[in-house]
Amino acid sequence: MKCSLLGYLLVFSHCLLAQPTAQPRSTPWSQRMVASIMASNPDSISYKRKDGSAAPAHWEYEMGVMLEAVEQVWYRTADDKYFQYIQKNMDRFVGPDGTIRTYRLDDYNIDFVTPGRSLLLLAQQTLPGKEKYRKAADLLRKQLEQQPRTKEGGFWHKKRYPNQMWLDGLYMAEPFYAEYTKLYGPAKNFDDIVNQFVWMEKHARDEKTGLLYHAWDESREQKWANPQTGKSPNFWSRAMGWYVMALVDVLDYIPANYTRRGELITILQRTIPAILKYQDPKSGCWYQVTDRLGDKGNYLEASGTGMFVYATAKGVRMGYLPASLMAPARKGYDGMLNQFISTDAKGLIHLEKTVLVGGLGGTPYRDGSYEYYLSEPLRQDDLKGVGPFIMASVEMEIEDERKVGKGKTVAVDNYFNHESRKGDMGEPEPFHYTWEDRQHSGFWWWGTTFRKLGAKTVTVSSAPTAASLKGVDVYIIVDPDTPKETPKPNYVSDADIKAIADWVQTGGTLMLMANDTSNCEHLHFNKLAARFGMQFLPKNRNMVQGNQFEQGKISIPARNSVFPTTRTVYIKELAPLDVKAPAKAAITDSGDVIMGVAKVGKGTVFAVGDPWLYNEYVDGRKIPAQFENFQAAKELATWLLAQ
Repeated sequence: MKCSLLGYLLVFSHCLLAQPTAQPRSTPWSQRMVASIMASNPDSISYKRKDGSAAPAHWEYEMGVMLEAVEQVWYRTADDKYFQYIQKNMDRFVGPDGTIRTYRLDDYNIDFVTPGRSLLLLAQQTLPGKEKYRKAADLLRKQLEQQPRTKEGGFWHKKRYPNQMWLDGLYMAEPFYAEYTKLYGPAKNFDDIVNQFVWMEKHARDEKTGLLYHAWDESREQKWANPQTGKSPNFWSRAMGWYVMALVDVLDYIPANYTRRGELITILQRTIPAILKYQDPKSGCWYQVTDRLGDKGNYLEASGTGMFVYATAKGVRMGYLPASLMAPARKGYDGMLNQFISTDAKGLIHLEKTVLVGGLGGTPYRDGSYEYYLSEPLRQDDLKGVGPFIMASVEMEIEDERKVGKGKTVAVDNYFNHESRKGDMGEPEPFHYTWEDRQHSGFWWWGTTFRKLGAKTVTVSSAPTAASLKGVDVYIIVDPDTPKETPKPNYVSDADIKAIADWVQTGGTLMLMANDTSNCEHLHFNKLAARFGMQFLPKNRNMVQGNQFEQGKISIPARNSVFPTTRTVYIKELAPLDVKAPAKAAITDSGDVIMGVAKVGKGTVFAVGDPWLYNEYVDGRKIPAQFENFQAAKELATWLLAQ
């Protein structure tokens, strides 16, 4: 793919003012690499021209892939600096009316769609003025609506590359297109998204090797195109890397019940094993020209390797690929650390051996020959390599923790708490402590924590029964509705209590999360809690005024069995507990029981008087860093899964 910015050496705005600092060696590689980029690149990414002068930053795909990597590190850490970095980069381009500086829709350049994923991230947050991000995303969606297509319907890579589909373009457009469709519809567009992958594979796949050629020319007019098939002549690792990364990312947004979802999984299951056959057995990495291992001039290349590692590891984690394929993914990742990572005098790490560009056609003409792919220069810290390296690192970090929840299912109740609001399409949607809600009010972050510990998250939308709780290992009931929240609330009944108690007796883990007395139905909820020796008291504490966060402080003593390393958390406006056998206090503060636990039969019950792990107090954006709610959420999730 042609680089959209001029020059060869990566530089960063204000680089003379920045004072980069090395991360400790114990810091995960994902965070160390982001630290290097952010330290040298505090505001926006640009490149030097050949004469050494700085080129202005543009809206382009390299920024998009880098910010996607930063987003994933934010999810691993809940450190607000990562979110602020994404927002700052978007705000340099997006105007209040949703216009995008330096972007031209009528170029119909599919590369320009990639940063739209950051727009969708911001549009889903609780943020003042977030409407501009949705408007900007709408503009990119309009480009896809009007993008020139092949006769079949495949997107041209660019207006100036007529009749051509490139592997690169699948990553540039489809993850954004899929997420946009999931959020705003219409659902029929999932067919269009699946078709792009199907058509690309049909026209680019080599039957002998199973690999995909870089591009396909429907017209057969390009000098690089095979006159019979239209295929380009060689296999470029980064191009296939873009394609398989697009597959695993798009599947995040394709509904589980969508009839054609399996087509994408089947393509992934065909393509990844074919790629793995060409992994260098000694280093674990992949060559620039994929199938020419050890041939003259060919070399191990960082971006393609990182992309293959990321797609394979994520494919295994999500269950699309067999667990046995994690071994070559791990070998590839270890190879990256050995072959491509360097450390400078300041202790900052860098990624070496990423090829600057790989394209077809244009001026001067790129013929797609073996010699062409070996002629392009390499660049240190090229974002097309850095982004995939960070994402591959995150996958390796997740893999090390997945055994905690493997095979287990965590359910959140949507029967006793069933609030709704108007969604983006005007229809009522459930919110408040749901896995799907990414605004302040949701459990999206906590659900992500469970999933990355290896567990499956589901929602129980009906009354608890032996049938509805079958297969559930952890059941979370949070903040049952009052009439002011839901016109006809479902109160906890005697039948509900019996069903839940029977489920706990046989080994279930129950989590009860109340709220302060004015925002939670305590009367019936307490009948359930009483079954396990606990009561939410008619008392409110930690009544925080404004941003006086210290008023919500709860200290956790050392060697606590639930929170082994967390020491300070933020919980506001909560109802303390009264506990008696079989329950006992898990956390106390100033004479009040804040959290309680009970062993009942083969099961466990944990209770706390507030839904304190919703996004607003977990994602790192609001409360001061001294409060370790994100860490506490992970430790509590780990403890619940272990019961």
